[in-house]
Amino acid sequence: MGRSTRVTNHIKAMRFQAGEMTQAELAARIGVTRQTVIAIEQGRYSPSLEMAFQIARVFGVPLDSVFNYTEDADAAGASARHQGE
Repeated sequence: MGRSTRVTNHIKAMRFQAGEMTQAELAARIGVTRQTVIAIEQGRYSPSLEMAFQIARVFGVPLDSVFNYTEDADAAGASARHQGE
């Protein structure tokens, strides 16, 4: 079964703030299909770093204003333990 990515985004809200830009309009501006934009918005697909920068550029904002990466508690704990070694 497919699992959602830990990358979250604010694309839908940003499209609305940008004059109610459609998914198709955003897709055309970054060179992908509307289905790709839908999958990214729904958290079913993480874009490449290059695509993420393109999306941020469309909205004229920094990358971390569009995308957030969340660690689950297990991964965060394991990371902290490794840093303490």
